[in-house]
Amino acid sequence: MARSAGVLLSITSLPSPYGIGTIGKEARKFADFLKKSGQTIWQILPVGPTSYGDSPYQSFSTYAGNPYLIDLDTLCEEGLLTKEEVMSRDWGSDDAEVDYEKIYNNRFEVLKIAYDNFKKGDQKAFTSFKRKNSSWLKNYALYMAVKKSFDMVSWTEWPDEEIKMRDEAAVKRYERKLKDDVDFWKFVQFKFYEQWESFRAYVNGLGIKILGDMPIYVAMDSADTWANPELFQLYDDGDPIAVAGCPPDYFSAEGQLWGNPLYNWPYHKQTGYAWWIQRVRHALGIYDLLRIDHFRGFDTYWAIPADSTTAKTGKWETGPRMELFNALEGALGKLPIIAEDLGELFPSVRELLADSTFPGMKVLQFAFSGGDSEYLPHNHVKNSVVYPGTHDNTTLTAWWDESASAKEKAVAAAYLHLTGYQPTAKEVAAVRTEAARTALLRAALGSVADRAIIPMADWLGLGEEAHLNSPGKLGGNWSWRAADGFDTAALAKRILAECAVYCRT
Repeated sequence: MARSAGVLLSITSLPSPYGIGTIGKEARKFADFLKKSGQTIWQILPVGPTSYGDSPYQSFSTYAGNPYLIDLDTLCEEGLLTKEEVMSRDWGSDDAEVDYEKIYNNRFEVLKIAYDNFKKGDQKAFTSFKRKNSSWLKNYALYMAVKKSFDMVSWTEWPDEEIKMRDEAAVKRYERKLKDDVDFWKFVQFKFYEQWESFRAYVNGLGIKILGDMPIYVAMDSADTWANPELFQLYDDGDPIAVAGCPPDYFSAEGQLWGNPLYNWPYHKQTGYAWWIQRVRHALGIYDLLRIDHFRGFDTYWAIPADSTTAKTGKWETGPRMELFNALEGALGKLPIIAEDLGELFPSVRELLADSTFPGMKVLQFAFSGGDSEYLPHNHVKNSVVYPGTHDNTTLTAWWDESASAKEKAVAAAYLHLTGYQPTAKEVAAVRTEAARTALLRAALGSVADRAIIPMADWLGLGEEAHLNSPGKLGGNWSWRAADGFDTAALAKRILAECAVYCRT
C-alpha cells in the first residue's frame, strides 16, 4: 500500500451560519482544502442521529443519517424553505461551539416546514427511496414518531405496553394514527441521503476517501433495539440484563459505564451473523473505509450488570472473534476496515487483530509513559494507522501544556530530539509548545505506518477548547467548531510540504 495521509474532522465541527456543520458548501470547501493539502483520507465521526448527550456513538439508529447534517441552504435552493424561515431562528451565539439545545429546538421545526412544502411536489424519488430502504426505514420512522408522541422518552418507558413490545396490531394502529409524522421522518432521511450521495461523489471526485466510523454497540434508546430485541441481552420486558462499558483505564480511573445493550452472540451465530452483514454492507455503501470502534469487544467485552452504578462491577465475556469476520468477508469480500484496537489488550485481542489482517491504531499521546511502548514510532508496523491523538484525546498543544506528566514530557523531549537524552526538568520546561507540537506531527508523518491521520485541531495548533470528547465526562462534549476561514491556502501549502517530506502525498 502506498503511504498516505488524512485529516480527522467531524462534519459537525465545520463552520456554518446554522449552529452546526453540515454536508453543504463548507464540507465541499474543506474537501477542496484536503485536495490542496495532498490528503487522500477524510476521517469523520459517526453520522447517525444523536440522542441524549449528543454523542455520535449513541444514536437512535445504526442506519439513519443525522438530521442536523442536512444542509439548509440546499433546501432553500430547492424552494422547500426561504432564507427568512431559516435565518430568523436562534442557532446559538457562539460560533466556536455547537449549542445542541438550540439546534434541537429549531432544526426539526424548520425541517417540518420543508416537508410540508415538499408534499406539494413530485414524490417519485421519495417513493423509490422508501421502497429501497424499507428494511430499516419503516422501523426507524415509526420509532421516532411514537417516541415523539411520548415526549421523547426511551421506548422502555413508553406508557403503551403494546407498542413498547411491538404487538402487531399496535404497530399497525400507530402507523395509521401517526401517518404524517412517520412520513416526515422518512422525508428527513430521504433528504439526508440525497445530499449525502452528492457530497460523497464530490469528495470522491477529488481523489479523497471518506473514512467512516462504526460504533461497535447500538444505543438502548434506538430503533435497532426496539425492533430487534432478540439480537441483544434483554429480559422479556425489554430491560437490559447487562450493559456495555470498559474497566478503569487511561481515560477514567472508575472505568466507563456506556449503558449500551450487549449482543446476544449465540443468536447472531444461529443466523449466520445476518444482522451484522446487513449493517456492514450499509456502512460500506456510504463510506469508502470503515473504522470499527472498540474492536477489542469482538474478542472479549466488559459486561456490567444493568443495575450497577459503576463500571468496576463488570467482568470479561467472550465475543464472536474471527467467526464474525469470516462470515462478513464470506458475504461482502475483503473488508476495508480499520480496527480501533486501543485499551487493555489481551494476547487473544492481538491474535484476533493479526488473524483479521485489519490495520490497528498507533496513538502518539500514549507512547511516552516509559519503556518500549508499542506506540513509539520505532515499534510501528506498516499495516497500521498512526494518530497524534484521537477524538477522545485532547489536542497536542493541550497535551503538552496541561495533560502530559513530567515523565512523559521528558521521555518525549529526548525521543523527539527537543533536548539531550537525559534532560533536566529545566531543559524540558524550556521546550516551546509549538516545537513539541511540530515534532509530534512529524513523528506521526515519519512513522512506517501506511496511513497517518492528523486531527484538524492539531494542524491548527489549538488547545483544550478544541478537545472534542472527554470520556467519562457528562455534558460539554462534541461541541467544538472550527473558526470560519480556518482552511486557508497557506495552511494547505504547509500541510502539503510536511506530508511530502515523508512521502505521504
